Amino acid sequence: MLKLPAHFRSEALRLSAAGIDDWPAIAALSDAQLRGLAASGSASEQRLRRLRGQARLVVELELAPAEAALLLHGGIATGQALAEATPERLLVQLGRLERSLLGQGATGLTRATVLGWIQRARRITGRPGN
Repeated sequence: MLKLPAHFRSEALRLSAAGIDDWPAIAALSDAQLRGLAASGSASEQRLRRLRGQARLVVELELAPAEAALLLHGGIATGQALAEATPERLLVQLGRLERSLLGQGATGLTRATVLGWIQRARRITGRPGN
């Protein structure tokens, strides 16, 4: 079974029961398939959509699931959106989010990390740098 945060327990169980056990499989789900998975009532369609968005970032940009989740929660839902971001603005935006979630001691995000994500997104989406 795919390792997901505890608050996605119901969704993880439903995905596993449907034989969906990796990020590419989640990324490939259609809206109709998400509705079908949620129809049982044990999984939330909204949470499944969030997982699909995270999965698409993981697959498209080869990000770690936690990195994709941070970007998604920070308002970056696609590789194109990441490719259009500036490192300075994204670092401020995600740094603020990271601190609100993890407290003032959160220091995992660096300019080099954010710049690496943006450069990878630009290379994959074919968008030239600023």
